[in-house]
Amino acid sequence: MPHLHIAEFKEIEFPFEEEGVSFNFIAENMNHEQERLISATIDRDDFFLLVKDEGNRSLLKSDKLTRPASTYSVHKALLTYAKVAKLEVISSNVPQHQKNIHLEEVSALKKIEYFASNFITDREVRVEVGFGSGRHLLHQAYNNPEILFIGIEIHRPSIEQVLKQITIQKLDNLLVLDYDARLFMELIPSNIVGKVYVHFPVPWDKKPHRRVISTSFIEEARRVLKVGGQLELRTDSENYYAYSYETFIAFNKTILHINKNRDIAISSKYEDRWKKMEKNIYDITMINEEESDALSLDGDFSFIDVKLSSDEIIKLHKKTKKFDGGFIHFERVYKLLDGIMLRLSMGSFDRPEHLYIIVKKNSADYFPSLPLKSKSNLSAHKYLMGLLNG
Repeated sequence: MPHLHIAEFKEIEFPFEEEGVSFNFIAENMNHEQERLISATIDRDDFFLLVKDEGNRSLLKSDKLTRPASTYSVHKALLTYAKVAKLEVISSNVPQHQKNIHLEEVSALKKIEYFASNFITDREVRVEVGFGSGRHLLHQAYNNPEILFIGIEIHRPSIEQVLKQITIQKLDNLLVLDYDARLFMELIPSNIVGKVYVHFPVPWDKKPHRRVISTSFIEEARRVLKVGGQLELRTDSENYYAYSYETFIAFNKTILHINKNRDIAISSKYEDRWKKMEKNIYDITMINEEESDALSLDGDFSFIDVKLSSDEIIKLHKKTKKFDGGFIHFERVYKLLDGIMLRLSMGSFDRPEHLYIIVKKNSADYFPSLPLKSKSNLSAHKYLMGLLNG
């Protein structure tokens, strides 16, 4: 992760703009005085820089929760703040170079709001979860220009590598998203997806709740797939294969195709390596045979007047509130110049969303963006409104 180690953190006067970077405000952790968050905006991307005091020096890096997909934006914000605040940099892994020419005009990288507000439904869609090097995704997009491909990945170098290739190959049917695939599936309209590829997901043997394949993921896949559409799992892990098979077969009615060491048109560098090591490769392909009801999500994420006092809101720190089908956990509380900011996780237990809420006087707003419009998040928001209104 890009970062700067500095001799001493210095606060600038907010708001401040320099070289296309806006520094909007600072938030101070009320329970850990060594931590602060700096709100930054670049090219309409809002995110936080994180400051942590570490004895005789401080660390300045991007906040993991709001980090933009563009690593270049993080680099620029870090270097610009260091320049404006005249920080003494002890060490840095932030490059000084300009943005890669292939990323200058890229439009394939989308925010979750793009899909939430206007999902493309006029042609077949295929989704690849965790595309890694992008070999398979790029190959499929190049050879199927009439189909819209959506690649989901959270590894920033992989994202930028694929974005470069999209520009070089002039692909106009491939979009990239940095988001939790399990949440993303919940907003895809029903019956429009031809294939969902889950190739070589992280096995998460010690944290099985983090696995992509789950009962809820398969349920969403069945809903979004067209009749005849396929969910394709490919893995080198015998444990993941066995777990996934049991999860698939537990459904009352399902069609599965099982393959072992099947050759496909394009393989990743990791698959090539595993084949040289003579590791087995397992495929489970689920074929959907039923049309689903249209997706219906009622409600929004607006707040009515907040009635809790500032002291009462601060006391929510570390509290966990459970409701039918989900929870809300108040992780951290921050002091603003003119209000309070909460960091919380909420939604379903197996795929919660992490976000910030700013409370000023009697109003509240999510920051820097709204939660994903899903059933679990809408339920959590309704419960949260009840808490903030006493």
